[in-house]
Amino acid sequence: MLDHVVNQTKEFLEKMPKSKRKKKGQFFTSVETARFMADMFDLDNCIGCVSVLDPGAGTGILSIAFLERLMSVTSDIKVSLTCYETDPEVLPVLKSNLEYAQNEYPKRIEYRVIEDDYILSQSNDFDENLLATDNPAKYDFVIANPPYLRVMRDHPAAMAMPKVVHGAPNLYFLFAAMSLFNLKTESEMVYIIPRSWTSGAYFKAFREYLLTEGKIEQIHLFVSRDKVFNTEEVLQETMILKVRRSDRKPEEVLITSSNSCNDFADITKLKVPYDAVVSGEDLYVYLPTSDEEIEVIKKINTYHTTLPDEGLKMKTGIVVDFRQWDELRKEPGDHILPLFYSQHIRDGRVNHQPSGKEFDWIIDEKPGLIQKNKNYVFIKRFTAKEERRRLQCGVYSPADFKEYKFIGTQNKINFVDRVDGSEMDTQTTYGVYALLNSTLFDMYYRILNGSTQVNSTEINNIPVPPANMIKKIGERILVTADLSTDNCDRIISEVAYV
Repeated sequence: MLDHVVNQTKEFLEKMPKSKRKKKGQFFTSVETARFMADMFDLDNCIGCVSVLDPGAGTGILSIAFLERLMSVTSDIKVSLTCYETDPEVLPVLKSNLEYAQNEYPKRIEYRVIEDDYILSQSNDFDENLLATDNPAKYDFVIANPPYLRVMRDHPAAMAMPKVVHGAPNLYFLFAAMSLFNLKTESEMVYIIPRSWTSGAYFKAFREYLLTEGKIEQIHLFVSRDKVFNTEEVLQETMILKVRRSDRKPEEVLITSSNSCNDFADITKLKVPYDAVVSGEDLYVYLPTSDEEIEVIKKINTYHTTLPDEGLKMKTGIVVDFRQWDELRKEPGDHILPLFYSQHIRDGRVNHQPSGKEFDWIIDEKPGLIQKNKNYVFIKRFTAKEERRRLQCGVYSPADFKEYKFIGTQNKINFVDRVDGSEMDTQTTYGVYALLNSTLFDMYYRILNGSTQVNSTEINNIPVPPANMIKKIGERILVTADLSTDNCDRIISEVAYV
């Protein structure tokens, strides 16, 4: 059955430009991925007639992969399949493929295609308002590759599900939340989605819903992000997620990984304690792929306070240079201050050598664009995917720029300051630097966040040692005058993570 669907899908893709599908957030699952996702379900207790939902069916690749597996499990099982699809150009292909499957197993497969919007048609039930039905649809299994499309907060789908929306919504997590709602208790769903939801403030409401109503049982990661959708050329950090609708927390999560969607035969497997995967007040989801990374999570979680708890906070640089051209200058002069870019962070220090930018200076006329010249730790907000470290930081010393009372920071820099605006003492400054420059914190952040952006909200949520211990680390760094990662690793392991 699946070979037939794949051939029909190829014909459709040849006729439909990728640029047109991209506008809809429409990317088609490879046959290898479809089979892998179907194999993730636990079918040991399937009896009688089971109900299956595919909320973004496309040409039906995932549905057929799941049906093919179900048909192979036992000759007695029957399936009731529900597919949602609204694209008029793909609907004929979907219906043809489902009819083909039904003809293969005429007494065992029944299906229906719902051409309504998946989110809007059920939003009253999800939010349990006065128009909710008495018996919202519930299914034994859900399998999905939802649309990947960022939408505005006033988009009808986002407005229909305020419970899971905070910040910039994306259709993929609205689909996932609704699918979890559609599951019967103790039933399973398998989703292929971006991994961006695992951390950050924008996805907090979604994580709270997903991880309260459901429990993660398996995560599959792709080492190569450019091959997940095969011919689709999607440069996206993607994962496959298996969730059970349950309030019972499993002891472990199975984390698997493969190089791409073409080599599922070469899979690494790791069983991780559930609390090492789902942790913290914001319910961040950590993705360790080795025993070493599990130990990193355990070490960081030794402590339970954060930078803000200890009176410190990472903030984002103030100056958005392309919006403030009138305030920028090419040369120093009266009432002109140094403007710092990420290029000025080198070898653990902050300098003001030519950055390669056109403007390295800013006028002092707008208080909202400048900040006090005092102790900071600067950290780059963006790094290249192939770079060895994600956290790249440097100590900013006001003594190096003592002729200025104020400075400017471009917003591709993050900086650590005191919450109350007072100045960090020098020892604390070097202690914060040592933590962020350590291998331990760099590995932890990579486990937490797969992107190349260093998010200040996430850094502010990482557990850190107490303030007196951070200061002690800084004192040791100052004595050695060695800002290398090796030295930072040695000192924090002796002081804070024995």
